[in-house]
Amino acid sequence: MKFHRSIKILLFGFIIGILFWGGFHTAIEKTNTLDFCISCHEMQDNVFQEYKKTIHYKNRTGVTATCPDCHVPKAWYPKLKRKILASKELFYKFTGTIDTKEKFEKKRLELAQQVWTFLENSDSRECKSCHSPKSMSLSLQQRRSKNVHQVGQERGRTCIDCHKGIAHHLPEGFKVEKGGSDEDHIYYAEKKLACYLCHPDMPEPEDWGF
Repeated sequence: MKFHRSIKILLFGFIIGILFWGGFHTAIEKTNTLDFCISCHEMQDNVFQEYKKTIHYKNRTGVTATCPDCHVPKAWYPKLKRKILASKELFYKFTGTIDTKEKFEKKRLELAQQVWTFLENSDSRECKSCHSPKSMSLSLQQRRSKNVHQVGQERGRTCIDCHKGIAHHLPEGFKVEKGGSDEDHIYYAEKKLACYLCHPDMPEPEDWGF
């Protein structure tokens, strides 16, 4: 009798575990959709309107990248961790920190920096789920893109280092280093890369002295 009772308890616990896990997984996936992400007016009225004007939303091939594709990891543990961190954004909503466009813009730089840091720490993992550096055909890219991507890979740079603001407006107060940083220029000089390779307005003399 004790044996059968133990089997029943184990079986009951197993079934409850499956139901709990299934329900939890379903809830996680329900919050992992574009419709859920823009269900609040803070996202609907601000970043979503910007996103709709980008190639990630609409393009000639019809392949789109929605909010979860860029902001939520595919692997289970990193996904769960990101969901927990996202609770901070819900706090902003419930406390009215970003409930108007003016408040949102005031908070935008802080919010953007959090996302950039997340991507930097993961080596732009979500970007690379679609854009694999190993699969890039540099020979088919424009000259500037080809050179910057090639040098970036050599230096161990990650996507978000250069592609901030690709789906949303850059926050007010963020300083864009036009033409690259001093560190970039020093590296290019050491590699003897001519200026015109990145700057199309620069002349292309026959002899650069390299």
